[in-house]
Amino acid sequence: MISRTSLPVPWLRLGRIERYVLVQQARSLGIALGVIAALIMLIDFVEVSRGVGSDVDLSGARILGLMLLKSPQVIIQLLPFVFLFGTLAAFVGLNRRSELIAMRAAGVSAWRFVLPAAGAALMFGAITVAALGPLAASADGLFQRERARLSGSAAGAEASPTVWIREGDDTRQMVIRAQRQDRSSARLLDVTFFIYTNDAEGMRTFSERIDADTASLSNGSWRLVNAVGAEIGQRAVRYATLDLPSSLADEEAFERFARPQSTSFWSLPAQIDRVEAAGFSSTAYRLRLQQLLATPLMFAAMSILAAAFSLRLMRLGDLARMSVAAVVLGFGFFFVNQAASAFGSAEVIPPWLAAWLPPLLTALAAFTLLFYTEDG
Repeated sequence: MISRTSLPVPWLRLGRIERYVLVQQARSLGIALGVIAALIMLIDFVEVSRGVGSDVDLSGARILGLMLLKSPQVIIQLLPFVFLFGTLAAFVGLNRRSELIAMRAAGVSAWRFVLPAAGAALMFGAITVAALGPLAASADGLFQRERARLSGSAAGAEASPTVWIREGDDTRQMVIRAQRQDRSSARLLDVTFFIYTNDAEGMRTFSERIDADTASLSNGSWRLVNAVGAEIGQRAVRYATLDLPSSLADEEAFERFARPQSTSFWSLPAQIDRVEAAGFSSTAYRLRLQQLLATPLMFAAMSILAAAFSLRLMRLGDLARMSVAAVVLGFGFFFVNQAASAFGSAEVIPPWLAAWLPPLLTALAAFTLLFYTEDG
């Protein structure tokens, strides 16, 4: 008669195997992350010291602070390689110590320790997108602003460079160009307004140009001082002051759109709406949003790909060749990702396809190799 306590023993044994493999993977991932992060920070330290440090005299501590703001975003972008190298190192180590052979001889399917590793990568990808990514994006935005401030002060610039603003509605669009902006008094200097009208069919026609010494935004209207305006076919008219209705909030006139890499995952939907409301293309922001959503799948696919190559070592006995093949294939998918991003930014393919195609191809290749290795 079989006792009740004897039934769960095989499941406990499998659970311990899975936990053991996860611990080995986590250890290898930590080492891979440390090596890649150290290389990135070293490169960024040199780049910051030669870039910003050449424009203004900065102490070593200040350069180190700027490097710590810049590096996290780059490290997160290279996390797929952390999972590729880390998982590959973990399973190759298990294979060298004949632990994988012992597991397979005991009847343990490769899926029992490959899928938990992929699941852990999937969960870490979700944490990266939801928590680590926004922190890195904020740090990158702070680095960009600090670098612009230091470069501007080094050049002796008291005002920001040319400012472009676009606003309007279904009936009228305004493109605003200012040669300078004075943030202390919230004014645009040497400003030009290009005004377009939309007909019933949505066709946009240029109607008027207005040049002014200054323009300030307050209470839903632009106040232009010493302005000269001319409509098509009409003589120029001078105005001491001129008010133009505006749909912008007061703080938006002097706020530049943060670049997609400096925008957190949680802020991207609102940023997309703001960019489209201003009349600009939101393709780069939509592509960034879809890439962040596909990040967990990319991490999991890289883990499965590395594990699948490691499992074939038992049968082929060629450690160097298979390891190099896994690394080369990983870099190949990285270049596919870069090419897809370029096509998506150029609107050759939709942003969602450019973001999801590389991780899907990686996952399909990994599962194909794993099926062939395991089920044969």
